[in-house]
Amino acid sequence: MSKNAIIIGGGHNGLACAAYLARSGHKVTVLEASEYLGGLGATREFAPGFRASVAHTLPQLDRKLVADLDLEKHGFALAVDDLPTIALGLNGEHITITASGLQGACDEDTAAYPEYQRLLRRFAGAIKPFNSKRPPRIESGSKGDLLTLGQFGWNLRTLGKSDMREMMRMIALPARDLVDEFFASPLLKGALSWDANLGSRLAPRSPNNAMLALLLRMSGDLSVGLPLPRGGVGGLTEALAAAARAMGVELRTSARVEQVLIKEGRATGVRLADGELIAADVVVSNADPKTSFIDLLGARHLDVQFTHRINRLRTGGMVAKLHLALDALPEFTGLANPIGRLLLTRDMDAIENAFDAAKYGGFAPELPMEVIIPSLADDSLAPAGKHVLSAQVQYVPYDLKGGWDARRDEFLEAALNSLAAYAPNIRDCISSVELLTPADLEQQFNARGGHWHHAEYAIDNWWVQRPTYGASQYQSPVPGFYLCGAGSHPGGGIMGLAGANAARAVMEDN
Repeated sequence: MSKNAIIIGGGHNGLACAAYLARSGHKVTVLEASEYLGGLGATREFAPGFRASVAHTLPQLDRKLVADLDLEKHGFALAVDDLPTIALGLNGEHITITASGLQGACDEDTAAYPEYQRLLRRFAGAIKPFNSKRPPRIESGSKGDLLTLGQFGWNLRTLGKSDMREMMRMIALPARDLVDEFFASPLLKGALSWDANLGSRLAPRSPNNAMLALLLRMSGDLSVGLPLPRGGVGGLTEALAAAARAMGVELRTSARVEQVLIKEGRATGVRLADGELIAADVVVSNADPKTSFIDLLGARHLDVQFTHRINRLRTGGMVAKLHLALDALPEFTGLANPIGRLLLTRDMDAIENAFDAAKYGGFAPELPMEVIIPSLADDSLAPAGKHVLSAQVQYVPYDLKGGWDARRDEFLEAALNSLAAYAPNIRDCISSVELLTPADLEQQFNARGGHWHHAEYAIDNWWVQRPTYGASQYQSPVPGFYLCGAGSHPGGGIMGLAGANAARAVMEDN
C-alpha cells in the first residue's frame, strides 16, 4: 500500500532511503535543515575554486546500491577505483598497502600479510550478508528473527573449525595485539591499526575494538580497493539526490524539522521551525539517535529505560577535518608520487599518545592523520595547476579543555607542524585553510558531538545493539517513526546501507 513518508535529513542514508521508498511506490519528501543536500557526505567549496568532501574522503561503497538506483545514469563515476594506502615514515621510508600485497615492507611482514588478509576477508565475508539485513530481535521468537540468527551461526560455522575459533578469539582483541601477532614493522603496525580506530574514541590498546571496524570496512566493496568518486564523496550524494528526484521524491532544503508530531501514540508528521505542519503516514529520521529520539520525538513519548540508554550513547567526536588550498604540490620526504591515501601515523605508540591527550580534553603535539590530495586524480576539485589537500586528523576532542574559540589557532599550528614533519615545504604551498573541528561538525551539520558514526562503533553498540535494543530494527518504540542514519546498523561510513535497510523495514511493516 502506498504511504506518504517524510525523511528528516538529506544525508546519503536519507537520500538512499527516500529513493528506495519512492521506487516501491511511496510518496516521499526529504526535509534537509541546511542549504544543501549530502550532510557529512557532501562536497563543498571551502576557498574560491577549491572543493573538498566535508567529513568523509573515501566511501565504503556498496555497489549493489549503485546498481539498484542506477546511479551511474545520474552522474556517479569514479576518478580512481583502487587508491593505494601509503604509510609514511618520518625519515622518508614508506610502505605501500594494496589489496594484493605490500611494497617496501620487510620480507617477514611481506610474507605474513597474505594470511592476515585471508583471515580478515574470510571473517568479513561471513558477516557481509547481514549488513543488508534487519538485525534480529533476540527475544522475539519470530521465524524471521530465528532464521537470521540461524544464518549468522551457519555463516560462522562454514568458516571451518580453525578459522571460526580464530574469529571468536580475535574479535575481542585490541588492535595492538592483533597486528603484533602478524607483523614486525612499527610503521606498518601503526598504519594497519589506524583503520580499526578511525572515527572512534578508541586507540590501539583499547579492548574489543580491533575486528569490528576492520570487518565493516572490508565487508564493503572496499575489500577490492579504495574508490575515489569524481567530484569527491559529494559526487555520490549528488547522484543519489538526482536518482531520488527522478523517482518523484520532493527534496526540500532549508527545511529544519523542529518536532515529530504524535497522535494516539503514533507518528503522524512533523512541524518545521517556521511553524509549517506536514502530515505523513511514516517519519524516518536520518539524524543521530539522540537528536531523533530526545530532541525531535521527545522523551515524554518513550520508556524511561529506553531514554536512559539513548542518553548514554557515546557521541563525543574525535576527528577534525583539515582542508588546504595549495598553489603547488607539496613534497613528501622520500615519496615521488603522493597519489594515494597517505597515513601519517608513525607507529602505535604515537597513536596511543595522541589518544591519551585527547581523552583528557587536550591534543598531542604530534597528531596522527590520514591525508589525500584528491585533485591529483580529479581536476574538478581545484583550479588548473593547483591542488586540494584533505586530512582527517584523529584524536581531536569535541569538548577541548579551554574551548575551541580560545585554542583553535593553537590546534591548527599543531596540525600543520605534524604535516610538515612529512612534507617540509607544506606551508609554502598553502593559499587557504579550512578547519572543521568536532564542535564545528555538530554546529554546521547537526551531528551530535560531531561524531561521524552518530555513536561509537564498538562491541556494545553493534548489530542487535545498534543504537540500542528496542530500536535496532530501524523502527522505534513509537509506531510510524524509524531511524535510517549511521547510528543504526550497519554503522557509519559512506555505504548507504542503513538507509536502504530502513526503507525495506518501512515496506515490510507497512
